Amino acid sequence: MPYVENRTILGIDPGLANTGWGVIRQRGPRLSCVAYGCISTSADMDLPSRLLKLHDQMELVVKRFEPTCLGIETIWFGANVTAGILTSQARGAVLVACASQGLSIGEFTPKQIKLAVVGEGNSDKTQVQYMVKQLLSLDDPPHPDHAADALAAAICYVTHGPRTA
Repeated sequence: MPYVENRTILGIDPGLANTGWGVIRQRGPRLSCVAYGCISTSADMDLPSRLLKLHDQMELVVKRFEPTCLGIETIWFGANVTAGILTSQARGAVLVACASQGLSIGEFTPKQIKLAVVGEGNSDKTQVQYMVKQLLSLDDPPHPDHAADALAAAICYVTHGPRTA
């Protein structure tokens, strides 16, 4: 299948305290980094205020960079179900912000993202940061690691997402 030309992809690593985001541009097989960052909320804020901040800040990111598609990490609950529920709520807030702007959405497990970027589904954060740096020809590994994970989710969209966005 031919490469989709000239699309901008947003990646998100959702979290209530820190939601990483990253924007990449695809031109044929070439990828480049446009911008990345992290939206942070304080534990001193009540939950609705934190979710509203995530929603509103993500909406600003989408409006500023005008991506056409989104790669977002799914939630892995593990042993801490409470943290998983809070992360799910944060994920929902940013998904609504992206869906309201008409983005095509691809959802990927942490293992799928690591496999797409590193080639190994059990890789650690340092390996992901290194490979994101290499794949996007960055001078330094992206920091914080939430932003690197978001860029990795955007890269995963290129390899695992629909080719129509």
